[in-house]
Amino acid sequence: MSFSLRLLMLVGIVLFIDWYFFQAVSTVFKNLTGTKRTALNVAYWSLTAFSVTLALTPFVYPWAQWSKFAKVYLVSFVLIMAISKIVGLVFLFLDDGIRVVRWIASYIIKPSSNAVSGVSLEPLENVHKISRLEFLNQIALIAAAVPFVSFLYGMVRGAYQYTVHRVDVALPNLPVGFHGLKIVQISDLHVGSFNSPEPLEKAIAIVNAQKPDVIFFTGDLVNNEASETNGLLDTLRKIQAPMGVFSTIGNHDYGDYISWDSPDAKRTNFERLKAVHGELGWRLLMNEHVALEKNGDTIALIGVENWSASMSFPKRGNLSQAIAGSESHPVKILLSHDPTHWDAQVRKDFQDVDITFSGHTHGAQFGIEIPGFRWSPVQYVYKQWAGLYQSGKQYLYVNRGLGFLGYPGRVGISPEITVMTLNKA
Repeated sequence: MSFSLRLLMLVGIVLFIDWYFFQAVSTVFKNLTGTKRTALNVAYWSLTAFSVTLALTPFVYPWAQWSKFAKVYLVSFVLIMAISKIVGLVFLFLDDGIRVVRWIASYIIKPSSNAVSGVSLEPLENVHKISRLEFLNQIALIAAAVPFVSFLYGMVRGAYQYTVHRVDVALPNLPVGFHGLKIVQISDLHVGSFNSPEPLEKAIAIVNAQKPDVIFFTGDLVNNEASETNGLLDTLRKIQAPMGVFSTIGNHDYGDYISWDSPDAKRTNFERLKAVHGELGWRLLMNEHVALEKNGDTIALIGVENWSASMSFPKRGNLSQAIAGSESHPVKILLSHDPTHWDAQVRKDFQDVDITFSGHTHGAQFGIEIPGFRWSPVQYVYKQWAGLYQSGKQYLYVNRGLGFLGYPGRVGISPEITVMTLNKA
């Protein structure tokens, strides 16, 4: 099948969905007449024309030349409309299913004005012409409106509702000098998704207001390219703590999800990204460890490159190399971007690692978190997807991410700034 034919089929499907959903719009607003009816029709089909035009534009205007706003927000708006309509179609299919059954019944059951067993059959008159059930069409519009409004709100407000999650962890082997150590963790900035520095300025102000002793960043600084940090270095440099800022690499930092002119171009991008960490004053840990000192005591901070149990993501981390030489430290803290590392390797082979800090999941940027109940579709992919987990004496903390990727918003799962306090048990 040729590309042109596939494209034509895709446009045809989009137009069919819009036409089918429009039946609900027409039914619910059937009493509109004149100018109001015309305005409704024009508004609806103008949005359809906009969606189709946006889908076809990359074939005449290369995607790489699109503005960040168009890539992130316009495309997301169109996708939100499509998803919302598809949700509404469920009730329209139900409506049409009922209409088909009633239509068939109209030929089997003969209409009569007489009552049989106390039930009048008069409603079956003119049953060959089956009208739509208005209440199901109303439900279809409401069902479509719920995700539409929710996802729009998530774009406008949810993406920047930074939330501080506080957690205390007691370690029996924590040196006395580290009792009360305050750690701030941030993760998954994806700075290429931000249209301006202002949201990051807001987040960084909250980070610094926690007055942490040390700050950990657990990967995915960019979406793909080191150049995404251009214009943001001065903002990111404001992330500071007395004991320093320590960072590691996430799967997106390798630039694996876009095409490069050559392998050398990709390597150059990655080298530039590593250099950016240094320019920010962050200590990037690449399969290595450092000693943190406080009040005369020391603990080991270990950082590895991305290591995932999934074949879909890189497995470049080398924990054996990173941990070598840290045996004398009574506590070992690990920065590892992907939380699947914890179950697959850390808990099995490195039981002297006390706490692992991860990110990666974003909490799917969608879900429900209320006291006593927590749900996100990401939980069907990741066993550990947000918050604190414990197995024996080992802990894992999965940060929900500070930025966003793909969908430029968050619904129910707020961007997170973690504050963990270590205490001696």
